[in-house]
Amino acid sequence: MVEICALASGSNGNSYYIGNNTDAILVDAGISTRQLMQRFDSRRLDPRKLRGVFLSHEHSDHSRGLQVLSKRHHLTVWMSKHTYYALPPSYRPMYVELFEPGETLTVGPFQVHTFLKNHDAAEPCSFRIEIGGKSIGVLTDIGMPCERVRREVNHCQALFMETNYDEKMLWDGPYPWPLKKRVASDVGHLSNVQALGLVEQEAHPDLECIFLSHLSQENNNPSLAFSVFEPLQGKTVVKLTSRFEASEVYRMIEK
Repeated sequence: MVEICALASGSNGNSYYIGNNTDAILVDAGISTRQLMQRFDSRRLDPRKLRGVFLSHEHSDHSRGLQVLSKRHHLTVWMSKHTYYALPPSYRPMYVELFEPGETLTVGPFQVHTFLKNHDAAEPCSFRIEIGGKSIGVLTDIGMPCERVRREVNHCQALFMETNYDEKMLWDGPYPWPLKKRVASDVGHLSNVQALGLVEQEAHPDLECIFLSHLSQENNNPSLAFSVFEPLQGKTVVKLTSRFEASEVYRMIEK
């Protein structure tokens, strides 16, 4: 059985869990180790299964928990070279492995495909994780659906897909103009509508589940994001994530 869960998702912290009966990895660790362990416990997930962490980019909502987590649980953190040098020293983990974007890495039973994405970071990457005959994409902090992202979406049976903002809420909202432009830019974030378009155009015919992820607190709301994805209802399970608690665990039967 493959289990996936958004332990945290939002601008205050992100961490995504992929595992099976014996092994697990995380993508990002943007909340404290204490919070992370509480969320493991709340969903009856076992942190002793963890074999490592993959870091998408250096922004604090993805990296602030890395150093303590790596040290306390003796976990290797994989990241690109430019991401490592962009990390503040206080976030750099004790155990590090560097990869070149585009590499496929083997960690226990996981095949982790790494690829560049558009975001305003040093060397931002997303990941497609293969385990048990399933592919899970972790696709957050994406400014535009470039060809690399489109190609990887097409392989996935489950997605953590960024649905960061609603266009009207963003442009009518309280953010200063430069920040609004940054969010909506090609190196910012995906809107609800952009994310739906990407899934409708590129999704694998056997896409089982999509987690709406990295929702802005100021420029989106869960019910609005969920309503945009109504066309997928009946074909694909659509689930929400939260910045305050772990999502439901979704279980996929291994091939």
